[in-house]
Amino acid sequence: MKLSILDQSPIRKGGTPHQALQETIQLAQKAEALGFQRFWIAEHHNTNTLASTAPEVLLAAVGAATSTIRLGSGGIMLPHYSAFKVAETFSMLASLYPDRIDLGVGRAPGTDMDTARILATDGRPKFERFPQLVSDVMEMLNDPSFRPKVMPRPPVPPPVWMLGSSPESAILAAKYGLPYNFALFINNKMGPAIFDHYRDHFVATEQNPEPYTILTINVVCADSEEQAIKLALSRSLSFLKFVTGQKVEGIPPVEEAMSYPYTPQEAAFIDDRAYQSAIGTPQQVKDKLDTLKAEYKVDEIMTLTITYDFEDRIRSYEMLAEVYDL
Repeated sequence: MKLSILDQSPIRKGGTPHQALQETIQLAQKAEALGFQRFWIAEHHNTNTLASTAPEVLLAAVGAATSTIRLGSGGIMLPHYSAFKVAETFSMLASLYPDRIDLGVGRAPGTDMDTARILATDGRPKFERFPQLVSDVMEMLNDPSFRPKVMPRPPVPPPVWMLGSSPESAILAAKYGLPYNFALFINNKMGPAIFDHYRDHFVATEQNPEPYTILTINVVCADSEEQAIKLALSRSLSFLKFVTGQKVEGIPPVEEAMSYPYTPQEAAFIDDRAYQSAIGTPQQVKDKLDTLKAEYKVDEIMTLTITYDFEDRIRSYEMLAEVYDL
């Protein structure tokens, strides 16, 4: 089993962004020591809960603190930005950390639409131009004859990955011959057919002669199933408040998450979100991940773990590494 990590730099209630960012760096170091395949950083804006607004900046810090683990963006929300600037930034990262950088790109806003408009240079996010932006970034990174030149030029250009949570992303990944990472933790209703379509329609390229797939899943390991469910509830309450428009002040403590007066509809929402998550003892989590890997026929599993206490987050990944003997 190839196992990787997606990190969103969660800010705990009562904590600070500085603390969250330092914990991301520490987690990357731990992931490298434990033997995880890669460590990716997400992009989110205008939130009190997640500190990773500029993954390319955080990747530079993580790269300086590690030496072997692959690092990447999970991902850069390309419609906000100039394709040339993104290509330059990741060319720079790949020059700093040769053959260790992945450029994961996505179409989602990563924020509310008001913030998306401010992020765009002309006040209009270019969602409809996403396919062209992806094509442009690929050409800029891989074609030495492209002008103006993307500099500095690393020995090996960073591979571009397609990220997504809908059929459209799978279609585009196949068309452009890109490795594909599907966010099951965002869209848990999507079945294995999305990868079947990707593999069946994959157009091989010099950079990617074969299709390659990752499935990203919510994971929480603990000594008991009961404890894991309690730990996972902190993120669940935070996400519930976000989607229902309530004020969110960071990832809440377990005690607050457990004492929250959930309505039957809210409890059902949380249960539904947990359906395709892996939450439990290390063996229960392994069984779930093994089942999902076989069902979706993916090459790699990427895990997202958010708990209130950083120590619980670290311990969850330690248990996962131990049960898989990484």
